[in-house]
Amino acid sequence: MVTFDEGLIISKDRTKDVVALDDALKALAEVDPRIGQVVELRYFGGLTVEETAEVLKVSTDTVLRDWKLPARGCIAS
Repeated sequence: MVTFDEGLIISKDRTKDVVALDDALKALAEVDPRIGQVVELRYFGGLTVEETAEVLKVSTDTVLRDWKLPARGCIAS
């Protein structure tokens, strides 16, 4: 027997948030694909700066710079 956990249901409001987040990531990737990858790898993948740099074949300084840019944009808007 399989038990259904109603706590796992995503509400309509939550679904809108997920769609908005996906739209924002797509827009970011259109402006700068690498920054979009940095955000996805760090935030969703849980990778460290060093791991992200290795995956993208860039320096850790580049990852840190790319990681800070989206935050500045959020603050500015």
